[in-house]
Amino acid sequence: MGQNQQSWGKCQIPDAPLAYHEPVRAVFLLSLLGLVALNAAPAQSTPPASSPASAPASATPINSVPVNSVPSILLPTIVNRYPHDRAAFTEGFQYLGGGTYMESTGLVGESGVRRVELKTGKMLSKTMTPLVTAFGEGVTVLGGLAYHLTWQDGLAFAFDITTLKEVGRYRYSGEGWGLTTNGRDLIMSNGSPILVWRDPKTFAVKRSVTVTDGGQPVKNLNELEYVQGSVYANIWLTDRIARIDPQTGKVTAWIDVSALTREASASAAKLGKPLTFDDIPNGIAYIPERGTLLLTGKRWGTIFEVKVPGVGLTNGRAQPRR
Repeated sequence: MGQNQQSWGKCQIPDAPLAYHEPVRAVFLLSLLGLVALNAAPAQSTPPASSPASAPASATPINSVPVNSVPSILLPTIVNRYPHDRAAFTEGFQYLGGGTYMESTGLVGESGVRRVELKTGKMLSKTMTPLVTAFGEGVTVLGGLAYHLTWQDGLAFAFDITTLKEVGRYRYSGEGWGLTTNGRDLIMSNGSPILVWRDPKTFAVKRSVTVTDGGQPVKNLNELEYVQGSVYANIWLTDRIARIDPQTGKVTAWIDVSALTREASASAAKLGKPLTFDDIPNGIAYIPERGTLLLTGKRWGTIFEVKVPGVGLTNGRAQPRR
């Protein structure tokens, strides 16, 4: 029973002569019938819902429709700081285990790949990008090889992880930006919202996914790191890192690294070498034995080791890239 109908049902007709009761009752009944008709009209104008038995086979139950969730904003907690080459225009960044990391740098004439000791910043070995006119981009290690991209030359190089001698070249179409691995495939960004999975033996495309946040494409995906089933990506010219579901491409969280950028910028300014507009956060490396991330940027003087919610240990021990 509707609210209006309940009110009318509780109404009392005042005492009156018998002759007056009939017309009053008649008016009352007519009013009551009119109200019932008004309340019933909307229900009559709405078609009845289909029963489960008569629903078409393609109908989706209401409780199975996914609800768009807003990605959480995560703040990193700094646990250590390490020295970083202020001249390194960082494009690729990979922890190797044993307290060392691999880094690739950009800029024509300065591009290359290097192995570095984390605690001291000492360069252990280095090779220049073989094509001297190329602008070097991302790097990742898989199967004893270090794969290194170029920006606009459509050319990738493979180096022996120990000697850094070139052992292979691969062609690809479009630009090269970031590179990481899930232990089987190479995962590559090209500045668009698309991540591409490639065969490490042939560089052939195996699959791709478009990265989105709230249904909108996220462009400028830059340096990449695969961590515990998610792809982490720096977003060029921003202080954000996206955590991406590699199956759906949806951003599941954002890491705000603006505090790190401010510290790196203040440090550079004190030395009289202020950061420029493109000296942005770029470089994500996972330390599995500590469950932490190493974060740095282009021409930053510091590598920050941070804890981030959702990132933990992997088997409680180091897993060097091989």
